Amino acid sequence: MRRALFFDFDGVICDTERAANRSWQELYARLGLEFPATVWAAMAGHANGHDVAMADAAARIGRPLTGDEIAWRLERKQRLADEEPVRPCIAVILAAAARSDRYLAVVSSSREPWVGGHLDRLGLRDGFDLIVTGDGRIPSKPAPDLYLHALARSGLAREAITVIEDSPPGVAAARAAGLRCVAVPNAVTGAAGLGAADAVLDPGAIDLAAVDLVEVIA
Repeated sequence: MRRALFFDFDGVICDTERAANRSWQELYARLGLEFPATVWAAMAGHANGHDVAMADAAARIGRPLTGDEIAWRLERKQRLADEEPVRPCIAVILAAAARSDRYLAVVSSSREPWVGGHLDRLGLRDGFDLIVTGDGRIPSKPAPDLYLHALARSGLAREAITVIEDSPPGVAAARAAGLRCVAVPNAVTGAAGLGAADAVLDPGAIDLAAVDLVEVIA
């Protein structure tokens, strides 16, 4: 039985979550505010995170954000995200998975232009057997639908698949789909709320050059 790894994208393959967090911090600072950690916690891993932060900022300043403010934040996020490399631990996992002929998929709530654009930028697209992204028709994480869709398209058995996630909504989606899930927290999401995963892997505590992370995950 061919085994598989299903990866979330934002914060897992590439730390675009760091870019998103910093762009909101900077916009709040421009508005004379401090970006609350509680707002970020409510956003992380959710497809509607942008709306959550916009509503919070608007409530704090007493008016809706302007089109220019919203555009500035989105452009800033894009510029910061375009500087983010593949996360080192994920690069190690992908290389080892390719050597062992694992089936590889990306399963993300984000839209295809965002996910596909970064996979192209990082030279990773051709390494994946399947890419599933949010398109507004399939319910986003924490609903299990994206993972169930990927499962059906892959033709694999549930027991062959391990999901790699970084946020509580992502872990919840994988577990609700009946899939094994390993959480790999990043700098801005941290390990809080990841207890529902089958395991939490801290790449900062592992010598990436000395360990076969695919075997660790297995």
